[in-house]
Amino acid sequence: MSGEHAPPAMWPQRDGTPVSCRDKLLVLQENHQEVRGILQDAFEDAVLMGVDEAAMRQILIEVVNTLRSPRA
Repeated sequence: MSGEHAPPAMWPQRDGTPVSCRDKLLVLQENHQEVRGILQDAFEDAVLMGVDEAAMRQILIEVVNTLRSPRA
């Protein structure tokens, strides 16, 4: 995995301390890889169908910004 595709070196908890449980870290890494792949596929499809790259990036950012917290 190259640096730009690697998951974060640290997954901070609400208090700023890193998640350290191996099982949790494995799930977080797998989720990161899966989400990145899905986003990449959606981005490529949109661009190949004529959507402006900058616009698609903004659309994907808006998707992330509107995710609901399970704590809400």
